Amino acid sequence: MTVTVAVTDPAGSPAAAAPTRSIFHAALGADFERLHPELQRRFGFSSADGIACVGTGRMDRIERGSRLLVPFLRVGARRNVLFPEQGRDIPFTIANYAYRDGFGRETVTFVRTFQFARPRRFDATMVAAQGRPGTVLDYLGTHQQLAVDLRLGVTACGGLVISSGAQRVASLVGAPVVPELLTGRAELHEWFDDEAGRFRIRVRVSNPVVGLVLGYQGWFTAEYPRVGAEGIPRHVRPLRERFRM
Repeated sequence: MTVTVAVTDPAGSPAAAAPTRSIFHAALGADFERLHPELQRRFGFSSADGIACVGTGRMDRIERGSRLLVPFLRVGARRNVLFPEQGRDIPFTIANYAYRDGFGRETVTFVRTFQFARPRRFDATMVAAQGRPGTVLDYLGTHQQLAVDLRLGVTACGGLVISSGAQRVASLVGAPVVPELLTGRAELHEWFDDEAGRFRIRVRVSNPVVGLVLGYQGWFTAEYPRVGAEGIPRHVRPLRERFRM
């Protein structure tokens, strides 16, 4: 079932009063302790902690696949899902805020901004995937139209690996599964470079037919600002929220 609501304050709901923990800690279980300490800090907070993680850095390289993809990427960019630009040494920020959404679910924002001549955002909000241990559910874009299962893992050197799985159109009744040939499979690897004192990230989105859709790699440093009584900034929250049972 898919329900669409305007963003609301979930205060007072039973779910909002439940104990909270990081959705990434919950998904990884004991493996969370294998993450590098800086990644444990970055992915270990919840809405109860009153902090955020804001990263600032540069993408050494951003590339896309075939020019035939450009019209589709432009359409996605309207809802902050992917984009057609390419480049090198592009300023980059990522904003991770933990909060309870309108359904009372523990949620984390992933708002990535790439400072091209025309800035582009790639937005996602992540929640725990009920009934699927080890999985996080990733809603993409300003209106959470696409819901993607994410599997999490830890590398031998304490890095985080995220791989996308089943994808569903959350904006349609019944949230139908997207056919494999139409999917964009994502692979993310994030780790901490002790020598440089910064996070490094590599992302690749590909399709089984056309190959590379979009990829980027680079670095960022992180700060952990406090979140005041006013809550998280409105601009990092989706314009609509969806719930799929």
